[in-house]
Amino acid sequence: MNTWGYVGVVLLIVVGLFGIVVPMLPGTTLVAAGILIWAIVTGGGAWWVFAVALAAMLIAWVVKYVVGGRSLAKSDVSRWSLVVGGAIGIVGFFVVPVIGLPLGFVLGTVVAEGLRLGDWRAGWTGGIAASKSVGLLILIELAGALVAVGVWSSYLLA
Repeated sequence: MNTWGYVGVVLLIVVGLFGIVVPMLPGTTLVAAGILIWAIVTGGGAWWVFAVALAAMLIAWVVKYVVGGRSLAKSDVSRWSLVVGGAIGIVGFFVVPVIGLPLGFVLGTVVAEGLRLGDWRAGWTGGIAASKSVGLLILIELAGALVAVGVWSSYLLA
C-alpha cells in the first residue's frame, strides 16, 4: 500500500473513532472498513489482523447491548423519553454543533421524564441516569474500536 493509501485508511479510522464519540457517524463500521481496506490491499497476515480487530469490535458490540439494556432498565427511564431525548439531541447537534447532541439528549430526556412523571426532580434523576448509561455505551464501543486499532497499529509497527 502506498503512502496515500495509508493516509486514507488512517483518515477512515480517525473519523470512525470520532463517530463513536459523537454518534452521528457509523464509527465502528468506519474503523472496520478502514482496516478491511488495508487487509484487502496488503493481503497475507493482514487478514488475521482484520479478523482479530473485527472480533474485538464484535465483542464490544455484544457487551454494549447487554450492559446497555441492563443499565437503562435499572434507570427506569421510558423508551419514549429516550426517543424524545435522541430527537432533541439530533436537533441540538445542528443548532450547536458537536456539544448540542449531548446537551439536547440530556435536556430532552429530562423534560420528557419530568412530563411523564409529573415530577421535575424525578425527571432530572432519570435524565442523568439515561445520560450515564449512554456514556457507558459509548465508552464500551470506543474501547472495542481502540483495541482493534491497537491490533492494527501493532502489526504495522512490528
